[in-house]
Amino acid sequence: MLAHALTPILNVSDIQQSFAWFEKLGWKKGWDWGSPPTFGGVRSGKCEIFLCQGAQGGRGKSDLATTWGSGEAGDKGVWMSIWVDDVDAVYKHCLEQGVEVTHPPTDEPWGVREMHVRHPDGHVFRISRGIQNAES
Repeated sequence: MLAHALTPILNVSDIQQSFAWFEKLGWKKGWDWGSPPTFGGVRSGKCEIFLCQGAQGGRGKSDLATTWGSGEAGDKGVWMSIWVDDVDAVYKHCLEQGVEVTHPPTDEPWGVREMHVRHPDGHVFRISRGIQNAES
């Protein structure tokens, strides 16, 4: 198999609230389907994520304040890595927009600068940049 693209599908409890959350993160609503909509997509550059209200996968937010260390198993949503140019700028933007940050920007031993944000339905996004890329 040779894959040409990959589009994750997130189970969300409220598609309109999820569109609004992604807009706070800096993504744009791409489309929606249904009346009222229960399926849709958000976009950032060439990247797209589908959102499905109440189906297609799991969700569930833990009460843990962090997604680092012991908190990694608490959420039942999807985990994804999003690669960006400037993790610290995204961090500042997330704080300004009230997006839940569960792990601040940190230089990790596996060679990335990384932070985590959590969607209200428990999906966790690892916002990352290769440390070697920051020097070039």
